[in-house]
Amino acid sequence: MIKINNLDFSYKNTSLFHDLDMNLDQGNIYGLLGRNGAGKTTLLKLMTGLRFPDSGKIITGGFTASSRPKEMLEKICFIPEEIWVPPLTAKKYVQRYSRCYPSFSHELLKTHIEEFEVPYQRNLNKLSLGQKKKFLLAFGFASQCELLILDEPTNGLDIPSKSIFRRLVAEYIKDEQTVIISTHQVRDVENLIDPIIILDEGKVIFQQYVNALQDKFRIVNMKEISDTEKILYSEKTLGGYSVVMEADTETEAEQLDIETIFNIAVNNPDKLNKIMKGEDNE
Repeated sequence: MIKINNLDFSYKNTSLFHDLDMNLDQGNIYGLLGRNGAGKTTLLKLMTGLRFPDSGKIITGGFTASSRPKEMLEKICFIPEEIWVPPLTAKKYVQRYSRCYPSFSHELLKTHIEEFEVPYQRNLNKLSLGQKKKFLLAFGFASQCELLILDEPTNGLDIPSKSIFRRLVAEYIKDEQTVIISTHQVRDVENLIDPIIILDEGKVIFQQYVNALQDKFRIVNMKEISDTEKILYSEKTLGGYSVVMEADTETEAEQLDIETIFNIAVNNPDKLNKIMKGEDNE
């Protein structure tokens, strides 16, 4: 669905990406993770042709992203973190913009609008941030685009709306659709995203299915840390430390949450990738 080769991109004199490679296959719900300033939003804009690479190639849906042909754009729905809506009612917005998406379903939109309880007759720019976000999410799901990109989709949503968001993704995203969710709120989407992509210092330091990690590591609680060679990541807790170690054959691996995986990746990326490749047996 998306192929990135030898991507270079800079802001003024500051390099953000250098020689970046990435492949995203169709039919997955990807989680894009990274620290503040890692370039997640910029990368999403590069994928959709909203920014242009200094060099390298980005192919999105079979088209060069920077060329922005109509045939590519009608496959993509991008809901950014910083949203803007025109002074139109939801009904008029849909009349104007739904025609951009050949697979748009007005029936699905009605269902999602009712689920989110978004007022349909008020001007969108008069709504609260949460209501604007819920409308755009409902619109995005109804577009049924091949590529749905959601940048911090749960920001501004209250707790019930976050639950509705998760259910709509689980129920209505089709197998042939590709979804990219970029977020810092990992716990809001933890049961949805797989595989995960972790950006750090302009590089993809980790890209794996979460399930592939579950039999590789174990979490143990220790009062004191002794054998640091076997430890990938540790965190101070009440009464000691929570420690992540490579699992041995006699130990049943404890479930790793994505937040812990992220911390392992940014603190010990080389060790983590060696273990995932089965190279750490030297």
